[in-house]
Amino acid sequence: MNMDPMTVAIIVIILGLILLAIEATSPGGYLLIPGAVLVVIGGYGCAAPDNFYTWWTPAVAIVACIPVTVATFWLYKKLGDPEPPSTTVAGSLVGKTGTVVVEVTPDNMKGKVRIGSDTWSAVADEVIPVGTEVTVDQSEGVHVHVVRS
Repeated sequence: MNMDPMTVAIIVIILGLILLAIEATSPGGYLLIPGAVLVVIGGYGCAAPDNFYTWWTPAVAIVACIPVTVATFWLYKKLGDPEPPSTTVAGSLVGKTGTVVVEVTPDNMKGKVRIGSDTWSAVADEVIPVGTEVTVDQSEGVHVHVVRS
């Protein structure tokens, strides 16, 4: 059973538009490439229905795929220029102030201190209760040594 080329072309365009809509609502899946190629193939089928079931259709798809792929990668690169990751090392915290969120005690790294938006394991030379403002005076690895502010 052969379907009418115009009907198939319209179905292909609709499938392409669905993929483009999905990509527009949830970008990053690179559905722009197959969606655009399907729209081009469907458009070709509407423009030349007599050639739709020939070798011309895969040729059109391949020719359309190359610039669409290049344009998509260029577009995503422009839209999402990578930023260097935001990392904080314990050494950069010396002199910063924070608040104790889990009691800090000597020789026990179960204490926690919130500095900015991050929480760090902390030790101190004395017991420092929750809610106390502290200042980082040393850092080692992934924990900090604090004193009362």
